[in-house]
Amino acid sequence: MPPVKKSSKHARSKPRTASPHRFGSHLSIAGGMHHAIEEALRLGFDTVQVFVKNQRQWRASPFKSDDLERWFELLATPKFGPPVAHATYLINLASADAGLYKKSIAAFTEELSRCRTLRIPYLVVHPGAAVGQSPDAALARVARALNRIFNDDPKQTTMPLLETTAGQGSSLGRTFEQLGAIIDLLEEPSRVGVCLDTCHVFAAGYDICDPVAYSDAMDSADGAFGLGRIKCWHLNDSKRELGSRVDRHEHIGRGCIGSAGFRNILGDRRHDGTPMVLETPKGANEAGRAWDLINKARLRSIASRARGGGYRNRPTAKPDRSKAFNSPSPSKSPR
Repeated sequence: MPPVKKSSKHARSKPRTASPHRFGSHLSIAGGMHHAIEEALRLGFDTVQVFVKNQRQWRASPFKSDDLERWFELLATPKFGPPVAHATYLINLASADAGLYKKSIAAFTEELSRCRTLRIPYLVVHPGAAVGQSPDAALARVARALNRIFNDDPKQTTMPLLETTAGQGSSLGRTFEQLGAIIDLLEEPSRVGVCLDTCHVFAAGYDICDPVAYSDAMDSADGAFGLGRIKCWHLNDSKRELGSRVDRHEHIGRGCIGSAGFRNILGDRRHDGTPMVLETPKGANEAGRAWDLINKARLRSIASRARGGGYRNRPTAKPDRSKAFNSPSPSKSPR
């Protein structure tokens, strides 16, 4: 009897056929950056999203050499990546407060540098909050901050990705046009991309559940900044209804978006190869199965059916489309 081969401690959870989708999850870096990739591989993900420092602090501790060595070893895993980073929530590149604005620029610059060290090509950042300014003035401050960062470090290779938001309070990024406005003000617009969060766009008022409305939303995004700028998706269902402007993530298929919205996205070949990251609640279900595994399996099932052409929607709560945006036609936003 031949000896049984031992599997690698961090091998993928289950062998599978090649897929055009790059599914991942935002995973913890507690104990070292490399633990996030170890967990991603254990769960069978194609990529991972991480913070590159403690997200609750401005200060960043230096990387440890053994941590970096293990990170790069795991990053070289065949067919894994590209990894994505998320900026800390302390950063507000739109702030009218001079002290916070300066601190935010310095912190974001450092996080970009840390991403370059880790060979992470994308750093997702929320555009910021206006807090007492007009939206136009706040958007201009974001662009000014990015211009300064790029001018100070012309060789920076990591691309900032402006993330859509639900539009709570004075948060910027509720509409595709707001992201487009920032990009229009950049001296080097090719250095910035976009991250679309399904929960955020749905809560902001974009109906991604109905196929025609989804197509209109993508036309709106294309007109505002170009679909080619979408370098990452955050795949999260929404606890709240369409147009609620409330950011509450839910497990895939268990919220107001339901399977239909994800079918539209995963069936759209324009997004093939783009990292698609779960930011759904962690933990396990009643049976002890990790929610990351459940959500990943749900996405793969939806994707398979969407591409197979035989997928039928399960009943979901019908969105209140009275709160949805009337997406402008591409001809009105020639970009």
